[in-house]
Amino acid sequence: MRFEIMRLDDVDGTAVDSTVVDAASVNQIVQQAAAIGQRLWIRPAECPAS
Repeated sequence: MRFEIMRLDDVDGTAVDSTVVDAASVNQIVQQAAAIGQRLWIRPAECPAS
């Protein structure tokens, strides 16, 4: 499963940038964000129909 992770602006909460990662990478990204107080929004990534 893949997830879209968006980094949020500290002031107004708007998405600053986003990346799509596999499930194994989510924990590492969350840990890094928590260490510096960064706000994230994580949701399942939409997969294109094959």
